[in-house]
Amino acid sequence: MAIDRRGQEEYARPVRRVLIGVLVVVLLAIFGLWRIDNPRMERFRSAIVDKVVPSFDWALVPVTRVSRMFDDFQSYARIYEQNQELRRELQSMKSWREAAIQLEQENARLLDLNKVRLNAQLTFVTGVVLTDNGSPFRRSVLLNVGARDGIQDGWATMDGLGLVGRIAGVGDKTSRVILLTDTNSRVPVTIQPSGQKALLVGDNTLAPPVDIVENVEDVRPGDRVVTSGDGKVFPADVLVGQIALGPDRRLRVKLAADYGRLEFLRVLRTPHSATIGTVGGLIAADGPVSEAEPVAEGTDG
Repeated sequence: MAIDRRGQEEYARPVRRVLIGVLVVVLLAIFGLWRIDNPRMERFRSAIVDKVVPSFDWALVPVTRVSRMFDDFQSYARIYEQNQELRRELQSMKSWREAAIQLEQENARLLDLNKVRLNAQLTFVTGVVLTDNGSPFRRSVLLNVGARDGIQDGWATMDGLGLVGRIAGVGDKTSRVILLTDTNSRVPVTIQPSGQKALLVGDNTLAPPVDIVENVEDVRPGDRVVTSGDGKVFPADVLVGQIALGPDRRLRVKLAADYGRLEFLRVLRTPHSATIGTVGGLIAADGPVSEAEPVAEGTDG
């Protein structure tokens, strides 16, 4: 095997030398042919070009395709970079959109809190919800307004849409709000348009039931529920929600307030009612005085 390899090498060397020599001679001849400045040689060169160059189109096809592939690859790379940049911008725009929606909702609540006037005699104090102390047995939130702001126990609170609850505990700088969903909450309401009286009872759900309905047949899902003002605990005609039929076939109230986003609450300043100190105070003092009373006083005198 070693002898054959040596023989092949000895045979290949002369062949390579001959081929290289022939190639050099051909290149020199072509160079000399193209360097001769003669009209006859110019016609000869033109004839060669006309015969040879058109036949090399097949050889240029791969080169053209490779060039197009390279251009397409560069275009694809640019498109990919632009796509990645657009994805990043889209993600950024989504975050900005979410922030804008939250700000829009917050602004709408604030505007609603500032413009809504339920009663000319009612004024309000707007507070920020600090914490949500919700539990399976108690539903309440804490506001950043308290006694220094004039807040008193029992005052109604609402967001920009409807009634939320009442003040139940006032500190110097904070106050606690018992929500309508709390099991301790009882609110007298009126169902419109039938005018039926009922009692909204909290049961730790977002759709508390209504009890003591005078005539159930007059109540329909979708009826408007407002406070009745009975007991002077809540102002009258404050929106509570709408009647809905629960899964247990019981009449419930779909609350108008957005309990999922309690950020600002309006505390309604309820007018003070007359304090009853004696049994005689139960008789209305504003009623007309009978004419027999002065006669009796004169008789006693």
